Amino acid sequence: MNPRDLASYVFLAVAWGASFLAVSRVIPAFGWVGAVSFRALIASATLFLAARAIGRRLDFSFGIVPLVVVGATTVAGQLILLSYSLPLIGTAMSAIMVATIPLFSMLIARLWGVERLGPAGTLGGGLGLVGMMLLVGFPSRPITPDFMLGCACMVVAAVSAAFGSVYAGRRLRHAGAWEVTIGSFLVGGLLTLPLVRAVPVPAWPAPVDYLMLLITGTVMSAMTYALYFRLITTIGPTRAISVEFAVTGVAVLIGTLLLGEHLSPVQMAGGAAIAVGCALVLGLVPGRRGRIRALAFSSDTDSGSPDVP
Repeated sequence: MNPRDLASYVFLAVAWGASFLAVSRVIPAFGWVGAVSFRALIASATLFLAARAIGRRLDFSFGIVPLVVVGATTVAGQLILLSYSLPLIGTAMSAIMVATIPLFSMLIARLWGVERLGPAGTLGGGLGLVGMMLLVGFPSRPITPDFMLGCACMVVAAVSAAFGSVYAGRRLRHAGAWEVTIGSFLVGGLLTLPLVRAVPVPAWPAPVDYLMLLITGTVMSAMTYALYFRLITTIGPTRAISVEFAVTGVAVLIGTLLLGEHLSPVQMAGGAAIAVGCALVLGLVPGRRGRIRALAFSSDTDSGSPDVP
């Protein structure tokens, strides 16, 4: 990994890890619906204006239907449920459960016939399942209905994101990363915007709240996705998506050190099991070779290199 790619990798880990802290500030200010809808629209507008500023030609000839599916799952479905769950289960728990997306992607890809499930993938999936049971079943806080609801919503959010990624890998493999990101954020923002009437902004946000919302939309959504898709083209999708492990580590540190959250020893063991399971699924364990073709808004070509322009 060259210095530029390494710098992008580290930036993604820090930015996405810190996004949990930023979102935890934005949610009380704008509501758990507004925090997602406004952020998605800002991200879409930011990338669109950036494309116009640098003279990048955008091609949406692949149609609106795939963007509706991807926007509804990877943006609206995932982020809405994450936004709702985060105050219920905390930053650290949310971050660890987000790291299970590769596991669900593997299972969906297997059921869809996109990828064969080898011994390492089977073992990784089993470890991930055990890790989730430990994470949810032995919390440091009392097990309340709200806690269980938050955990259930986070699982659905991970499944939603995984389905959208596999779908995009099949239907949008030849679409540009900028187009997919702009379109999916726009669709996700528009789909969630009417829900603001049911879950309105609680009060008039403070100036710092608008600043945090702007940061989540521009830096932690638009900029990071652009860097992530560039990493896919330079280091490959498997190594690029491994940044999720670093993101989880940063988010857990922020949750424990800055927000005073705690994980029980059993939960930490569960998080470790999930990390090892994902590593097996992604083929990151030495001596193993794994392939998951549809973990992002692109897929590998037959030669093994990502098909992202």
